[in-house]
Amino acid sequence: MSSLAEADVLLRALGALCLKLDGKAAAAKTARRKRAAFNEVLNMAVERGYFAENPLNGIRWNAPAVNDVVDPVAVPNPAQVARLLASVAAQPGRGPHLEAFFGCMYYAAMRPAEVIHLRRPQCHLPEAGWGMLNLSGGVVVAGKEWSDDGAVHEVHSLKRRAATATRAVPIPPQFVRMLRAHIERFGVATDGRLFRNEAGNYVDAAAYGVTWSRARKYVFTRVELASGLAKRPYDLRHAGISFWLYSGVDPAECARRAGQSIEVLFRFYAKFLDGLQEHANRLIEQSMKDWDRASRGEAAVE
Repeated sequence: MSSLAEADVLLRALGALCLKLDGKAAAAKTARRKRAAFNEVLNMAVERGYFAENPLNGIRWNAPAVNDVVDPVAVPNPAQVARLLASVAAQPGRGPHLEAFFGCMYYAAMRPAEVIHLRRPQCHLPEAGWGMLNLSGGVVVAGKEWSDDGAVHEVHSLKRRAATATRAVPIPPQFVRMLRAHIERFGVATDGRLFRNEAGNYVDAAAYGVTWSRARKYVFTRVELASGLAKRPYDLRHAGISFWLYSGVDPAECARRAGQSIEVLFRFYAKFLDGLQEHANRLIEQSMKDWDRASRGEAAVE
């Protein structure tokens, strides 16, 4: 432990955090996440009396830059999303079961972990009109070595929220119909989960990733595939939030529905918000003209 107080040792450790096991550079977010974990370990060492202060405090180290901005090139528009979901439904095997799964990521901007955890009691699905999903947590892969009961999966609270926190997300009529059709066709698991694998267990990311990849290749042109359009299922969440913004939904409401802070929304969706500025300018300009006309009318009456 004492060697960690040496600057050279810490710098080598920080350098190693930027690499994968094969020696190649790790993603910037991965390096930053590992650095944060390393920092917490050293804070614990301070609490246990191994150090008077965290030795990282005196180290000058620049973390890899992270590009947080969502690239519009990778975000599918509503017509492309419709093609993708239809392609997923047409895939053999698990395809039909996963259509509504991916629909959750787009229509409700849900994270994959939240979709895996979704249960029937959380869904208000009326026969007509808008419905509501009351999200309460997500399922993550922890690994047997890191869970208390030896299970591979763990149920966590909503991201960066208290254990009992929930998030209500309105869903449009067309998605209500999709979920109702899914439940009617496939039923639910014994614990009420809408989505499950053939054995009734949690849906695996690798499995739904294969279906997604096949659907993209089936429906997209070579140019669309080469551009990286909707390369990851998570891009559906970006597409859903981006469409809300494009539709003129207040950014604060977009952030609330997506379960993120307004600061994160503005950072991640900066390019889409830039596109809304012109629309906002036109609205303000029109209001100013309306007031000018009203003022001139009052002056004429006097």
